[in-house]
Amino acid sequence: MAEFPGYQVIPEPKLSFEAFSGGIETHPLKGLKTFGPYSYKLNNLPKIRVAAIYPEGTYPILENLVRELHGSHMPQERKAYLEVFDGIEKIFKTKVELAAMTTCIALKKEDAFKAGIEPYLSLSETIGRAIREMAGRKLDFDVLMIYLPETWSPGFENLETSFDLHDFIKATAAMQNIATQVVREGSAIKYKCRCSVMWRLSIALYVKAGGIPWKLTSLDQNSAFIGLSYAMRMNTHTSKFEYTTCCSQVFDGDGTGLEFIAYDAAEIESVKGENPFLSRAEMRRLMSRSLELYQRKHAGRRPSRLIVHKTSQFTQNEIDGAFDAIPGNINLELLQVVQDTNWRGIKYIEKGKFKQPDMYPLDRGAYLQTGAQEVLLWTQGNILLSGKNFFKEGKNIPSPLMIRRFAGEGGWDRNCQAIMGLTKMNWNHDAMYDRLPVTLGYAKVLATTIKRMNQLVNKPYEFKYFM
Repeated sequence: MAEFPGYQVIPEPKLSFEAFSGGIETHPLKGLKTFGPYSYKLNNLPKIRVAAIYPEGTYPILENLVRELHGSHMPQERKAYLEVFDGIEKIFKTKVELAAMTTCIALKKEDAFKAGIEPYLSLSETIGRAIREMAGRKLDFDVLMIYLPETWSPGFENLETSFDLHDFIKATAAMQNIATQVVREGSAIKYKCRCSVMWRLSIALYVKAGGIPWKLTSLDQNSAFIGLSYAMRMNTHTSKFEYTTCCSQVFDGDGTGLEFIAYDAAEIESVKGENPFLSRAEMRRLMSRSLELYQRKHAGRRPSRLIVHKTSQFTQNEIDGAFDAIPGNINLELLQVVQDTNWRGIKYIEKGKFKQPDMYPLDRGAYLQTGAQEVLLWTQGNILLSGKNFFKEGKNIPSPLMIRRFAGEGGWDRNCQAIMGLTKMNWNHDAMYDRLPVTLGYAKVLATTIKRMNQLVNKPYEFKYFM
């Protein structure tokens, strides 16, 4: 054990809310309640139109869920963090409307579970057919809600084939450009803390309907962030994973503007575990497409700084390929973010003549340089909420991320600040932060979903279809 007195701490990143009010807050839920969502006055979203696919006879359950979204709910859990939910109209300045039964699709149990067919195959075929039918009506709704009762759980997964119904639904709907909200009975309808459910559901519906709840305030607006991930896709003829799909997520400097591209790579040099390493030419193609995606959304403008995150190391060919694709006037940084490390840190405080461990963990945002191109960053840890100590995880000693730099130079403060900010940009839940930056947190979601997309179209996708 060694004592490191020279660590530094990144302040908790601030979020920007309603664009014209200049509302700033570190707490996402408090910011939404105080100022309203960022895009409130930027885009007209007076209502969120929700259509549904549901088991026959359960339409009233969805009606009640929508009514709950317009009501007030007190926190029953995470009381140090959760804010009172005052209703989606008051907080998000919009309302949710459930489409009439004639616009929705009710599924009969005998169709969802046919005799002689594996439950997961029968249920997924029935839901897939309903999604494709709803695609013909997608101008009539913003989000498609799919209700899954626990009595249908035999069809939710199959361990032998690694089938997951949630991933199947997202993949099927994404190919139709339909944003979906999967509603599970156990986690949404019967979950005890209705306040928690309403926060998560309202944020998700708002984003999937095209809204922006918050942005980051602290990052350089001329920077862009790319998250690289890979998925092994199945050959439908051989039932073996034979295709490596490259996913490149592109974020603006404020952590928003996410789109991603995915395509089957032609040149894989090696594979370590589930991490493939690209040839120089393949990396050049991937980075070129990523830069084109950014420029398409910014009227041809290029970023002055481009930061690439991935979980595996960068090989020399990948480094060379990245520099081949990026013009010399763009500062390129290649960062590996390692989640599993053996490091732990304990904060000591002065007490009289002695030092003793603090009752709370090391501050979130603490970072410590351990080598010329290596730093430890604690994205989990103690923060102050309304002047009180708050540790989201509740217990255990948090371990840091290991950040290794394969290209780029200079101090670590700006990179650590960016990663800290991007841990607050996951719009798929109501938490204060994630452990991983959103560049990599979304990577797992994309990889698991894309495995199910047997007809991958080489085009940019909006992430809202995969949330």
